[in-house]
Amino acid sequence: MGTGRWPTAWWRTAVRFAVTTALIGAVTGLPGVAAADGTATGSPGGYAFAPGARSVKGTARTTDAEQLEPGRTYRSSLARKATLYYRIDLTAPDTAYVPVTAVPPSDATVAATDGITVSVQDTHGTSCSYASARFGGGLSPHPVTALGMREAGRTQCQGAGPYYVVVERLDATASGSKSGSGSGSGGASSTEAWGLEIAPVTEPPRAKADGTAAPEDWDSASPEPLTGTRKERTGGAGFAGARSLGQGVWGTRVRPGQTLFYKVPVDWGQQLYATAELGNTTAGHGYVTGALGLALYNPVRGDVADAADGYTGRQTAAALDPLPPVEYANRYAVSGQVNAMRFAGYYYLAVHLGGQVAATFGDGPYELTLRVRVEGTPHAGPGYAGQSEPAKLFEVTAGDREAAITGEAPGSGTAMKALAAGGIGAGTLLLTGLGLWTLTARRRAAAQTRASAQNPTA
Repeated sequence: MGTGRWPTAWWRTAVRFAVTTALIGAVTGLPGVAAADGTATGSPGGYAFAPGARSVKGTARTTDAEQLEPGRTYRSSLARKATLYYRIDLTAPDTAYVPVTAVPPSDATVAATDGITVSVQDTHGTSCSYASARFGGGLSPHPVTALGMREAGRTQCQGAGPYYVVVERLDATASGSKSGSGSGSGGASSTEAWGLEIAPVTEPPRAKADGTAAPEDWDSASPEPLTGTRKERTGGAGFAGARSLGQGVWGTRVRPGQTLFYKVPVDWGQQLYATAELGNTTAGHGYVTGALGLALYNPVRGDVADAADGYTGRQTAAALDPLPPVEYANRYAVSGQVNAMRFAGYYYLAVHLGGQVAATFGDGPYELTLRVRVEGTPHAGPGYAGQSEPAKLFEVTAGDREAAITGEAPGSGTAMKALAAGGIGAGTLLLTGLGLWTLTARRRAAAQTRASAQNPTA
């Protein structure tokens, strides 16, 4: 085979392979990530890390800490008893948020007190914030998220420069608990490493300060539950693949050990209400503590509220307590739930069905219904003096509202358009190169044919 003269059949095969690979990747998703339409893929309990997340290694010393850039998503690992450090460089006026999601293996043994702590520290060792997240009484391994912060304008941790994100693993074994499954805290924890997803973001200051008083009056009454026809909307397997939801009654199926992620656009001045309902089953009998869990996270993945209920085989529900309208000034409130409703954007709903349900009532799947209500008239935001990282994180667009109705990505229009963006885009470079090489090969072959016709003795 001569240099630069590849057989036409080979090129056709290569192009077909590239197109098929790209389309399969778009439809099914790569291992461990969500498919192009945002639905959960893989085995129950599997978490879909953000596609393209950069690998970063946490270190035991601040001097070796690897840098995190706001607006990017990272993937790391947390061993048992470990305390890890990462570095983030901040400007003076920006507020930084560093959410860390811990993902234990789906077959791990966890205790109620297992989880992580996340803090942000300055170069003097002063703690700017401290937060923890634990698995709770359901004793079922699932993604848990804790948020570290450096808030500009506060009395400590001010100024530009390097800051350190500190992630520590909490588990019953490390705390000296005895072995065995037991009850209460759940006994000893298994020792596998947990995956970490880290997604630092920054929020710019306001162009004009308007005081620091939190809103005092808001409607805290629970509205009437939404009724109407249930519309099917499968959930995502992680924050990055969360499916959009608007106001309405939504349904899907969930298996024990699985966590489904949804996102709801909530604008400035709007209130969000959400309830998750688990349908009844005719198989098995007994009681599973904390079987159904519903958690709400704000646009920076900060914990807002959660609810849980046990399961006896009869229908049950977990409903979030009423939350205040989204307002910038909520950040000055003492209440953690009010404080977390501090900006517009996508609010995430994570629904988890405890793994213990399988042993008592079977593998399912089980019918899940979400009732979502968004009330209030949107108003203008606070007027930021700059852009967030990533951009436009704290706003709701017309495309976001459309996606909440259709379930597709903002601006996608149709499923095929999303397929093209997610799948074919992944193979764009390969296809472009193959196309150019194919065109060159065809022109070269045509030229050789013409030359042979003009000079048959050559």
